[in-house]
Amino acid sequence: MNLREKPRLSFLQIWNMSFGFLGIQFGFALQNGNASGILQNFGANVEHLSWFWLVAPLTGMLVQPLIGYYSDRTWNRLGRRKPYFLAGTLICCLALVLLPNSASLITAKSALLIGAGMLMLMDASINVAMEPFRALVADNLPDSQNTLGFSVQTALIGVGAVAGSWLPYTLSHWFGVSASAPKGMVADNVIYAFYIGAAVFFLSIMVTLLFTREYPPQEYEQFHGTAQQEHSGLKQIFSDFRKMPQTMRQLGLVQFFSWFALFSMWVFTTPAIAQHVFRLPLEDTSSDRFRDAGSWTGIIFGVYNAVSAVYALFLPAIARRFGRKKTHAFSLFAGGIGLLSMYFANDQYDLMYSMVGIGLAWASILAMPYAILAGSIPAGKMGLYMGIFNFFITIPQIVNGIIGGPVVKYFYGSQAIYALVIAGFLMLCAALTVLYVQDNRKIRMEG
Repeated sequence: MNLREKPRLSFLQIWNMSFGFLGIQFGFALQNGNASGILQNFGANVEHLSWFWLVAPLTGMLVQPLIGYYSDRTWNRLGRRKPYFLAGTLICCLALVLLPNSASLITAKSALLIGAGMLMLMDASINVAMEPFRALVADNLPDSQNTLGFSVQTALIGVGAVAGSWLPYTLSHWFGVSASAPKGMVADNVIYAFYIGAAVFFLSIMVTLLFTREYPPQEYEQFHGTAQQEHSGLKQIFSDFRKMPQTMRQLGLVQFFSWFALFSMWVFTTPAIAQHVFRLPLEDTSSDRFRDAGSWTGIIFGVYNAVSAVYALFLPAIARRFGRKKTHAFSLFAGGIGLLSMYFANDQYDLMYSMVGIGLAWASILAMPYAILAGSIPAGKMGLYMGIFNFFITIPQIVNGIIGGPVVKYFYGSQAIYALVIAGFLMLCAALTVLYVQDNRKIRMEG
């Protein structure tokens, strides 16, 4: 069957198609910047944080391939991918409202477990909403616009993440919302930030739902062909996993190093800043100074996301000039240097410089692997393989989640900063291994 070339989309169409990711990342940034602090407010020890964060990759590993598989086979009044956007959004908005209020919903003794449960619900719903977005870009764009599509998506991710990361600090320092709370409770600035996050999440997803067209099944087959299915359900997922393209296998190692490093950064930055920069004792997890460390984590995470939002807009041009692999390798190298430099910060403001390199890496991690991968995926299996590719994101986080806490406690003397140092070295390993990935597609002019 001769396949038709997909029509090129305007920049506004690509923007609207990806706009929902702004809300997803707004909620994700609130989680990344505040979940560790919230759990420590509820009584979690630093060495246990990575275990609580395990719910994110575990739910992603289970949810994303299934969502990808079924979204490939869905078509109703909303479309193919859109029903999953909407379902994930509604559940995540509920979790955003409930997570910071866990201590108010039940006795303080059980607040930690309820908080962990809300974290799991949030992760599952974010995965339900997020996975089809990757497939939607590959569904609708011709190969010549793939890098542009994923770069616009990354830029919007950066904007959402900056706003989400900075919101608690902004509410307390600009609008006078209290950043203090009794022991075992979450401060008002964090609670209200999560409420706002739920609203932003919902409204941004609605932009994509209302202003993006999906190709109906007959038209979709003209562009992608008809997938040959040997099995159904889980059997098909495992069958396709064994037959994954060589490019995906090679990218797997790059993703392992990259996401192991990122998981360490998200889990341990708040305690690392509190101990290494603010010089707080290990047992201090509820003072105003500790809450300041948590707020500062949000600020610097906003910086790296701001850098990534700007850098993402230049990625298509850089990739055309130097190739996708070299572009990704340079970006990962910058991220490794950024993580390593956090150890040498003399004060909290020095951490801003570290975030520049991390922002370059983050932009590239969110765009380049998918741009490299998209052209190697068999017809009609875009959602499934994008979900399977998520294994290479979740597995390193699961490994880190299991061993990260004990390593910090028994090898680093509960000094979380050393987890970030090792993360820097692993990001450098990712930069090296990406140079060996197969990417034979010629990058044409995009726009």
